[in-house]
Amino acid sequence: MDADALNAFMADAFPHSKPGSRGHVVSAAPGHVRARIDPNEQALRPGGLISGPTQMGFADMAAYALVLAHIGPVAMAVTSALNYQFLRPCRPGPVFADAHLLRLGKRLAVMDIRIWTDDADKPVGQANVTCAIP
Repeated sequence: MDADALNAFMADAFPHSKPGSRGHVVSAAPGHVRARIDPNEQALRPGGLISGPTQMGFADMAAYALVLAHIGPVAMAVTSALNYQFLRPCRPGPVFADAHLLRLGKRLAVMDIRIWTDDADKPVGQANVTCAIP
């Protein structure tokens, strides 16, 4: 699936989400997806930083999109593990995710997701995500 197909699928699969609240896929290529989210004020924690749940949810969305980019529109591919490391403060503004496929098996997909704001070489967070494939 390409970026447009992934975004259309996400809109259909999550009809109760506000547009843009989960982020969107910017590009999809073999083994890689880049996503973007523009967090609103509800995503801020005390201190004016992007909240941890917002970052982790965004990493999860990028991982889900990466799996679907490779296996097609399988709604019931689900996250079975997510480990998140906070590396730097995540300041307000556009947030990006680079999701890389580490392994795609018959039942599990394992991915590395780097979350960044201004500089892809200085990630604000890093997630290891495993998705179970039905």
